[in-house]
Order: sequence, then C-alpha cells, then structure tokens
Amino acid sequence: MIDFTNAIEEINNYKGSEKKKTLIYNNKKYLVKFPDPVREKNKNISYINNAFSEYIGSNIFKICGFKVQNTILGKYNYNGREKIVCACEDFTNDESILYEFENLALSTNPDKKIETELNDIMEVIEENKMINKKETKEKFWDMFVIDSLIGNTDRHNGNWGFLLNKTIGKVEISPIYDCGSALNPILEDEEIEKINETELKNLVINSYSCLKENGKKVNYMTYIKQMKNEACNMAIQRLFLNINMDEINKFIDNVEAMSITRKEFYKKIIEKRYEIIKEAYKEYSN
Repeated sequence: MIDFTNAIEEINNYKGSEKKKTLIYNNKKYLVKFPDPVREKNKNISYINNAFSEYIGSNIFKICGFKVQNTILGKYNYNGREKIVCACEDFTNDESILYEFENLALSTNPDKKIETELNDIMEVIEENKMINKKETKEKFWDMFVIDSLIGNTDRHNGNWGFLLNKTIGKVEISPIYDCGSALNPILEDEEIEKINETELKNLVINSYSCLKENGKKVNYMTYIKQMKNEACNMAIQRLFLNINMDEINKFIDNVEAMSITRKEFYKKIIEKRYEIIKEAYKEYSN
C-alpha cells in the first residue's frame, strides 16, 4: 500500500464534506480523502470506511465500462496514527476544467433554483445549448444504474459534471468521481457481523438516491423494479451485460487493509442488488 505521508503538499482548493489534502505523488496531483470526522464521532477510529467506499465504488464503475477518476488506496501517518486514505487523481489540467452540473444549472435557468428534483435536472439538460442532450441523458441514467448497484446516497449536482476544454470550447462528460457515500460507509465491522438475513435485505432495499421525484427521495431498487421510466429501463439494457460480478468480487477480495467481514458484506449486498437489476433487465427484454 502506498504511503502518502511524505508526498509534496499543495494548498487545498477542493470542495466537499470530508477532510482532504492536495498532494503531489509521482508528478501527479491527487485529492487525498481522509476519514470523515463526522463518521468517526463516537466510533473506533480504526474504522475508516469512506476511503474503501470511494475506492471500490469508483472501480466498480470502471469494471462496468465507465471513464472513471483514477483512485489509489493508501495510508497517511498523522499525529502518530496511520490512516487509510483514498487518493483521487486530478483529471483536470491547464486546458481542461471541471464544470459541475450545479454550475450548468445556475447558468441555464437563472429564475429557478435547481436542486435534485429529477424533472428539474432533465429540464436543465434539455435547455442547455453547450451539451449534447441525448448523450448527457443517457450517461445520467447509466450513472444512476451503477449508483443503485453500489448504494450511492450522495450523487448530488456537485459531484458529477463535464470537462470544458478552454482552448477549443469542447464540452464532454467528465470521468465518474466522488463515490465516498456508497456501500454503507458508516457501518462498522462489529455492526456488520450482527446483521442477519432480514436486516441485510432491508439494507439492500432501503437505499435512497439524493435525487427526488415529486419532492421525495428516490428509492433505487423500488424505482428499478417499477420500470416506469423508459430512460432508466434503456440504461439497464445498455449496462447489464457489462456488470461482471465475478470481476467485481475478485476486485473486492483483493482490496488491502479491509477485513474479510466487510468484503463479504460488500459482495452480498451488491449481489442482491444485481439480482434486482437482472430481473428488470429480463422483464424488459421479454
């Protein structure tokens, strides 16, 4: 596991809720995410699961064929304590900048505050003249499907977006980034060990997106089961055969510094969500 302790540090200008540093490692710039102090409150500090969530969630997207921010699971010694961190490579450069969807929403409709209501998001995509509407809608729903698989509860308008090439003015969808709220990061190993089959099923089903429909957060699995959104149905058709559970399980098994208890939990909860997505895929195909 890479030790980032002695990497060159720059002034941090990244946003987000987690503690982070900007570090240069092997001549590349990384946003290095530390354990969330809110999640650590009243908990054993050795449980640092948002780093695992970021790393595994990002790589599941990659396994499924998405362009993804490169992530590295590493360690960092701070005040005598070794912390597991996730280093996220900066995919911007002097020519290409990240243009988050929330910025797109602000510039598209100055008369309306756009949050995470699905209809509002679709309206912004439809109205904006800088982006490819068809491609953006497809990528949005593709992202929704994999977020449902990993139970990402925080895909808000500030953690997906576009890359703008300042030289030629080209706008394209950015790599996937910010998956730290996937895979139940607040649960500790001791809690996982006590989860029975019924409780596991409840965790599978009761996973909510921060996207809203009619003011209520979307329940991922219910939304997929209902099959009422044609764009979501089509995303499942495009993506399902790319979800390689053997490869996902192998990747999880090889993650360093993570307990067998957590690995087995991740594999089980992903498998159960996969089966729900599979049923929707088969029903639509018929």
